Amino acid sequence: MEQEQLQRAIEAILFAAGERMEIQRLAVVLETDPDQIEKAVDTLADEYAYQRRGIRILKLEKGYQMVSSGEMAEYVTKALETRKPPKLSSSQLETLTIIAYYQPATKAMVEQIRGVDSAYSVAALLNKKLIEEAGRLNVPGRPIQYRTTADFLRTFGLSSLEELPSIEKISFGEPVELPQEQPAEES
Repeated sequence: MEQEQLQRAIEAILFAAGERMEIQRLAVVLETDPDQIEKAVDTLADEYAYQRRGIRILKLEKGYQMVSSGEMAEYVTKALETRKPPKLSSSQLETLTIIAYYQPATKAMVEQIRGVDSAYSVAALLNKKLIEEAGRLNVPGRPIQYRTTADFLRTFGLSSLEELPSIEKISFGEPVELPQEQPAEES
């Protein structure tokens, strides 16, 4: 398939899908190499950005999604009569940060780091589809593990988790050596 035809097919698929399409799935459907898909989509995305079109193509992990341009958000919101998504409270943002950096993370891990109950924040983030269940930890009680979603990446304008700024993570399970007190000298 020639490059222009490949781009038109990808454009139509991404528009119709309305959600992220995996590169591998596009390659199978279009009977071409995943590298060709990436090259075609990247070229198409660059054209949209250069021409300042009302739509963009975002790379989200190992896939692509067609979205409206951020510059047009006001008009899209008015036209669709949608309200702005609710803001995250500081407790929800802290919880989301911990899950993003330590994923998959359990509620107990979040609570250990934050030092407070985080059930409400976890539930709110699940409702907002910024996190999702990622299985259960193989320990007694089998606690649920959580990870971020494609909506998380889209909301924060990230292509992948590697784009998160680096932080110094807390080590779990490693003993911390406390300084020993010196015996008081007798006079």
